[in-house]
Amino acid sequence: MKEIRRLIEVILPQQEHLDALAVGVVDFESGNFEITGDVRFSYDLASVTKVLGNAAVYCIKPEAFTSDMRLLLEHRAGLPAWGLLPNPGWRDIILSYQPKSSETLYSDFSAMRVTLELEKLGLAVPKVMESIWDPEVSFWSKYPRKHFSPKTGERGGYSIYGDVHDPNAWVIKEWCGHAGLFGTVSGVCRTLLKLEQQTSFIGKTKAALKGHEHRFINGWDRVENPSNTLAGVGCSQHTFGHLGFTGTSVWIDADKRKGHVILSNTTRDGWFCKDGLNEMRRAIGECVWKE
Repeated sequence: MKEIRRLIEVILPQQEHLDALAVGVVDFESGNFEITGDVRFSYDLASVTKVLGNAAVYCIKPEAFTSDMRLLLEHRAGLPAWGLLPNPGWRDIILSYQPKSSETLYSDFSAMRVTLELEKLGLAVPKVMESIWDPEVSFWSKYPRKHFSPKTGERGGYSIYGDVHDPNAWVIKEWCGHAGLFGTVSGVCRTLLKLEQQTSFIGKTKAALKGHEHRFINGWDRVENPSNTLAGVGCSQHTFGHLGFTGTSVWIDADKRKGHVILSNTTRDGWFCKDGLNEMRRAIGECVWKE
């Protein structure tokens, strides 16, 4: 962890688009984790919401997922990637699409549709996850630590502090599946540990990865090229996780039974330049895997 701290001290001042960064390293074998950086902040988790929501519900109740829901969970159901949605009316739009087996297209709409299908089954994601999410992981509008959140951008001429960055989540203002969770780095680490303790999802995901041909697996992204991955060189082929638009990420190596969480506010001054963020992700990941 000392090497990661030194790395952050070198990397963070070089970043133009972020000024808050926290890193957690999780040892699933021992059930412990370590954290460093700006750990007191609560961060907008952005699309990491997808794995702490939809994918986590799959870990808990896989039998509830039909073949169409599996396609939606793995972004292979043919839904559009994104679009601005109204409120009211967003549910009708998302439900109007007919899922069909398609090439992989990473889609917020697919994640939102999974959430709506789960609601039909009486499996509202926040209700299913309330015993798994750490108290420091919560829906943005109900988050008790919003004033400890770093700036994540501008909206309507005002700086965004503690409100969700994603425009659809902001308009909808209710659980919609693709974004909306906030959390501290320790809260995310504890949530992952609890999910593993209750579902053994790491071993199950590793088994599902064998022979899997598509990019996404049970709602998780996966490492397809370990020699050039945002998870960091040194991870195994059985590594899976997810990225978040605001500069967040979670990666878990099922062989090492180790993972890392990176939370930041890289959208602070502009979302369009991710080169520095991705360099940082790779460097931190490489440091984690070799420890």
